[in-house]
Amino acid sequence: MSENTAENCPVCRKHRGELPAWGGFVYADELIVILHAQPYGQETDHYLGHLFIETRRHVADLADLSEAEAQAIGLYTQRLARALMSCLNIEHVYSFTIVDGAPHMHVHIIGRYQDAPREYWGTKVDEWPGAPRGKEAEMTQICSQLRAFLIEKYGGLQVK
Repeated sequence: MSENTAENCPVCRKHRGELPAWGGFVYADELIVILHAQPYGQETDHYLGHLFIETRRHVADLADLSEAEAQAIGLYTQRLARALMSCLNIEHVYSFTIVDGAPHMHVHIIGRYQDAPREYWGTKVDEWPGAPRGKEAEMTQICSQLRAFLIEKYGGLQVK
């Protein structure tokens, strides 16, 4: 297994434009990047309303975050929850970190749709067979809606 460096990290590569980010960045600044999760290397549909907040800096763990990075992640977790609830048929938003697959700090922000059966609440929310799913076109539409919401509510957002 190769060493996890910024040069070979898939998250860093995505930030540099070397890997696709369907729908583009919902928000980005010097500390964080927000985008829709997507299935890499697959042509399968993906759960719509599953976002990532990723640190710009190549860091693998919550304990390694700077205070400014931690504050930005917290603030945008709340803002994305509001955006998902306003733009999609979302009644609850989950946030969690699991950096085992991509050892670069990222927070999953994933909405639960209003008609999701209880057995698919929590960590199984994206396993619900009736959940809205899509590919690049649908993710691009959602990202556009979320960007517009963030700009309208919080103004002056720059996507870098």
